[in-house]
Amino acid sequence: MTDSALARSAADAVAASTDLLGDDVLEDSRRRPSLSPSRAADFKTCPLLYRLRSIDRIPEPPTADQARGTLVHAVLESLFDLPADGRDPEAAKALVEPQWQRLVEAEPALANVVDGEAAFAAFLQSTRGLVDSYFTLEDPRRLSPAEREYLVATEIDDGRLQLRGYIDRLDVAPDGAIRVVDYKTGSAPREAFEARALFQLKFYALVLWRTRGVVPAVLRLVYLRDGEVCDFTPEADELARFERTLVALWDAIARSRERKTFVATPSRLCAWCSYQSLCPEFGGTTPPFPEESSISPVPQARSGDADHAS
Repeated sequence: MTDSALARSAADAVAASTDLLGDDVLEDSRRRPSLSPSRAADFKTCPLLYRLRSIDRIPEPPTADQARGTLVHAVLESLFDLPADGRDPEAAKALVEPQWQRLVEAEPALANVVDGEAAFAAFLQSTRGLVDSYFTLEDPRRLSPAEREYLVATEIDDGRLQLRGYIDRLDVAPDGAIRVVDYKTGSAPREAFEARALFQLKFYALVLWRTRGVVPAVLRLVYLRDGEVCDFTPEADELARFERTLVALWDAIARSRERKTFVATPSRLCAWCSYQSLCPEFGGTTPPFPEESSISPVPQARSGDADHAS
């Protein structure tokens, strides 16, 4: 596997191979229409946001918070390349600057997310603080991850829908029990936003269940800023319902594509949206819908299905 959280954030194209997915399968998966947890969450949050990101593919300038999150992920991934007894806070913080250089080499635009030497120094210091926080939550010397930045993919609904995403870390116990770990560099969310984080973990759990035949024992959210760990235990029945939700969501996306209509849905998340100038809710003008020949195909929605996922 590659060790590149940076490439995923810069181009969403980390090359990976596992005993479950060969190189040919992975290459095919990149060429086919697929649904990731982030894009699914986009559509649930605001269909117009989904369109501008996934169909129009209008670039968004990286922010300092996003760059910091990617950097922390890169550091925590690389931490496990060190010998177990060398995984201490000082060694982890020493990885911050080299990993930042790798990020900038992969995506030069990241060099502009902070302006000035003082701001850059503060940026690196805040990153080191999040890395420090990690050691109050887990002891990496006692961990031996089975996978890091793990690309997983599967098909559901008789092959009509491909699910695809990256898992920050996968732990597998000697008895085969699986723990899915996702690092969060923001604050632990309130109840209204916690569902979004759980949606992502359920997505990964479903893919693992379908590819490995095992329901993960634990879904873990590690909130570095607040120093909190939240563990959840999924059930097979819950994942089966979640699978039906994703199928309904895919049908809703297909119907929106057929109608060329993706409606803006205002929420508190609008404050962080970079597309306000293209959103009618903020007085912006949405660009014409792209020509179908220029965008990836999506299978037609099945007749009689509901327009909206639950």
